[in-house]
Order: sequence, then C-alpha cells, then structure tokens
Amino acid sequence: MKILTGNSNRPLAEAISAYLNLPLVNASVRRFSDMEVFVEINENVRGEDVFIIQPTSFPTNDNLMELLVTVDALKRGSARRITAVIPYYGYARQDRKSGPRTPISAKLVANLITTAGTDRVLTVDLHAGQIQGFFDIPTDNLFAAPVLTKDIKERFGTGDNLCIVSPDVGGVVRARAFAKRLDAELAIVDKRRERAGVSEVMNIIGEVDGKRCILVDDIVDSAGTLCNAAVALKEAGALSVAAYVTHGVLSGGAVARVSASPLESLVITDSIQATEAVRVSQTVRQLSIAPLLAEAMARISEEKSVSSLFD
Repeated sequence: MKILTGNSNRPLAEAISAYLNLPLVNASVRRFSDMEVFVEINENVRGEDVFIIQPTSFPTNDNLMELLVTVDALKRGSARRITAVIPYYGYARQDRKSGPRTPISAKLVANLITTAGTDRVLTVDLHAGQIQGFFDIPTDNLFAAPVLTKDIKERFGTGDNLCIVSPDVGGVVRARAFAKRLDAELAIVDKRRERAGVSEVMNIIGEVDGKRCILVDDIVDSAGTLCNAAVALKEAGALSVAAYVTHGVLSGGAVARVSASPLESLVITDSIQATEAVRVSQTVRQLSIAPLLAEAMARISEEKSVSSLFD
C-alpha cells in the first residue's frame, strides 16, 4: 500500500500518512510556465496498491486535472490498483439537469476519473447519493457523521432541549440520521420565495422554542442559507444556534458572513484545506477526518469491510 498526494490538501494527506505510519510517495506535482500540469513519480510503484489523496476543491479545475494526470502517471508506472481518495467531490452540486440545456457535470467528472484509469473511488458525504451510480467502478461514500456527532456530544451533550435542524427540505435525511444518533428532536427550515423580487419566507417545521439548535449540512459555500436559517431559528425562540457541516467551501465573504450572524459556531472538517480566513476565525472550527479516511483506506487495502466503520 502506498499513499500519494497532489497539491490540493497536503496537510490532510500528511495526517493520514502519520496515522497509518506510511511515508508519502516521493512525487513531483508541478506546473510548467503556462500552468500545464506535470507529474513525475520518483519511486517504483509497479504492482503496488496506490491511494491518491486529492480533493477537487478550489481551484477545482486545476485540482481535478492534477488528479487525472497523476492517475495516468501511476497507470503507466504499472501500479496494480489505483484508488482516488476525493474527500470533497467538486461539481457534486451539478448532479441533475437544473433546467433545459444544462449539463450533469457530476456525471462528466465521474467519466473523466474512470477513463483516466482509476480502479476505485473513496469519498466523503457526496452531495447526492446517486452520484455513486455515476461511476462504473467501486465507489465508497463515507459519512462524516460519527466525527461530527462525537463533537456535538462532547460540547452539547444530549437531551430534550437539543434539536437538530435541516437548513432546507433536501437535507432532511441527513438531519434525521444525526437526530437519531443524538436522540434529539428534529426540525426543518422551509424556505420559499413567493414571487420574484420578494424576500424569502422562512417557515420552521418543528418546535424550536427554548431549544439548543444545531444546523447540519453537507456543504457550506456562501453561507447565506445557513445564516438566514440561524436568524429564523433565533426569531422562533431558539436558545442558541450552531452549525456542523462536512465540507467548508466558504467562498468569498462567507467567513465574515458567519461571524456577523447569530451562529455561535460553525464546525467543518478538513476535507478542504483551510483558508487564511478560516484559520484566524473565532467562529469557524475544523475537525479532522484523517483517522476516518485512514481506517477506510487500510480496510480497502486489506480487503476488509468498510461499512463496518459505521456499525
């Protein structure tokens, strides 16, 4: 078993490497002067089981291209099996046609990864479960819920006044799973716009008055939905509002928006490398999923059950 990383999230790769007590493969992933990607593997990988750790976060296209070129380099180096470890799967939100003449880019990216020569994919909290079906190769979709719920229990405990909240109707299944693990109440924020140009109306489905509310989601990008949901929950009588999200994209002024909102804290994982704004923020905190990914990688290499991680 060998571990290789691109430039997308080296700290996560190093944490996984330390957990497994395996050194990272000596490889050079660099750019020519015109920003063309060049990959050179500086050690023998013939017959090896190789894992490439490369989330396709910002800059998405550059990191995706790095992954594809690295897979090709390993394929031509006669690696026995190549597993793409993609903690954050870019383009996942384009998982269906949102209108006429629009792409399903999540499927296109799956085709690219497969065609490059990848034998297996390991990812975390896909935006939509059906993306697993976009791949014609084995795909393991891990859940960050055990990591996040452990932190919730340590900081909030469990009890009658704890309420797990889905920030939109689409995230109800995820929120229900969290509520079940924590033996907590469940609420949903129903967001609707009556007509163009009129602000959204937030309706809370469930009882949140006097509750400690925790918003859960898979991706936080601009943080607009989370912050608006936090305002609506406070107005509905929530004692406090915190948020736990797997992938902290946090583009633009998202961190400042979170800091100015009623959210007491936003907890994300290190599936995406933290920006400077995240590192210095008093409101945003990162949890590591390195042990979770490392355990899954070891089990895949040893041909053991991955699903038993969540039993």
